[in-house]
Amino acid sequence: NPQNRIFMVHCTFSLSLGDKDGSKVTTVAATPGQGPDRPQEVSYTDTKVIGNGSFGVVYQAKLCDTGELVAIKKVLQDKRFKNRELQIMRKLDHCNIVHLRYFFYSSGDKKDEVYLNLVMDYVPENVYRVARHYSRAKQNLPMVYVKLYMYQLFRSLAYIHSYGICHRDIKPQNLLLDPETAVLKLSTSTHLF
Repeated sequence: NPQNRIFMVHCTFSLSLGDKDGSKVTTVAATPGQGPDRPQEVSYTDTKVIGNGSFGVVYQAKLCDTGELVAIKKVLQDKRFKNRELQIMRKLDHCNIVHLRYFFYSSGDKKDEVYLNLVMDYVPENVYRVARHYSRAKQNLPMVYVKLYMYQLFRSLAYIHSYGICHRDIKPQNLLLDPETAVLKLSTSTHLF
């Protein structure tokens, strides 16, 4: 069954660029988030940790071919269970849901450690930090933004519900915002069922 295939690609390697900044470039064989399961070479640089928790580590990186910033979520895989997060994220394609661009597997430090790496849109802010900013300034978030963000949240929830998917962790930290465009994206990280 093609939907149950998992590509275990362990060909991550690094090389240094010959340019003036000497940035480390990581190149991996990654499968596109949507579409056929044809791994392709993806290179990224400027990797830095932007979050971590019980789920794993999230890195910010820059794609070498486009210069776009992405978030790479690295999660230890439990071989006893199939990863539902990946299956679900591959189905979703909505402007108010964080988009899965690629995924790839990498080896850990210990024998038999395998990590799933999800390459997703990088969205710089979240509702929690924006609300905290206004609260510290002793101001209310302007009502036009409240309405705009709620509208986008409801659109994203209606979309995932149409697939029979339930998000079990709606909270301000999981509502990502692009302050330049006022676009809200629902983070799907590990809470979809």
